[in-house]
Amino acid sequence: MSLKLIHVQHRHCVFTIDENLRDFFLKDRSLLNCLFPSVSSLVSKMSFKLNKSKNFTPGFIMVLHTFGRDLKWNPHIHCLISEGGYSNDGFWRHVKYFNYTYLRNAFRTALLNELESCLGSSFKKVKSKCYSDHKHGFYVYAKPNKCEPQNVIKYIGRYLGRPVIATSRIDKYDSKCVTFHYNRHENEKYVEETIPAIVFIKRLIRHIPEKHFKMIRYGGLCARHRKIDSKLRRSIHRSKHRFYRSFNQWRTAILSPFGYDPLKCPECNHQMEFLELYYNHQCVSLQELYEKAMSKSRGKRSSA
Repeated sequence: MSLKLIHVQHRHCVFTIDENLRDFFLKDRSLLNCLFPSVSSLVSKMSFKLNKSKNFTPGFIMVLHTFGRDLKWNPHIHCLISEGGYSNDGFWRHVKYFNYTYLRNAFRTALLNELESCLGSSFKKVKSKCYSDHKHGFYVYAKPNKCEPQNVIKYIGRYLGRPVIATSRIDKYDSKCVTFHYNRHENEKYVEETIPAIVFIKRLIRHIPEKHFKMIRYGGLCARHRKIDSKLRRSIHRSKHRFYRSFNQWRTAILSPFGYDPLKCPECNHQMEFLELYYNHQCVSLQELYEKAMSKSRGKRSSA
């Protein structure tokens, strides 16, 4: 995720849904795919409304979370949106104001339309009720935040690489029931809950994603489209150009002399996606590698 980030300030937004819609996503996991285009379309439209003639394109990363602190089924989207975008002529427009009213209403409309297209006419009554119950749209958190994008990525990413609940939150197990605790998100109030072990297990396994399901999606400048590669390169800080260029040439550098494609699965021959680098059984931070390379480069220039 961090390699996809543009060198600008980002806004951390959270898109939630009506409680009455949660069971639809639980019974049919394929409907979770509706959440991503719903968010993607409204972000693109919001950017278009800022300046129609320039066609500004922001960069954004969407991450799906399916659980809350109480372990219950609660699918929602965390989205990291660049505060601004690039136009077709290479001009960057900085944007600090996010229209909350538009975000709430646009997300509600986009998601309900996506669900209706998948579920058909049987969904119309539910759709109508959602409009009447949420006249101001679904709740969207999009307040300005002063934290760095890297910190937000750590906050979002830790939900993808860890269990639904930490063992430190499990207080008691007596072969029949499990007692665990959490702090309520609304007011940080401490809550202790005791439930049957089988119910506890059900709450856990329902959050296991389907095979090959992508929990992270990219849009705008962060998407994999050749047409916007030039925009993305202009949005990367100049000091990082050499690092990104060498990273993109890494695959070719191995393929040419050795005839081995490091991103081709030896078992099924499918294309793989680079996620992390490990050396001596430890994860290597690409950001740290970049900083070390830049410090060496600066040292050589100063000595010369």
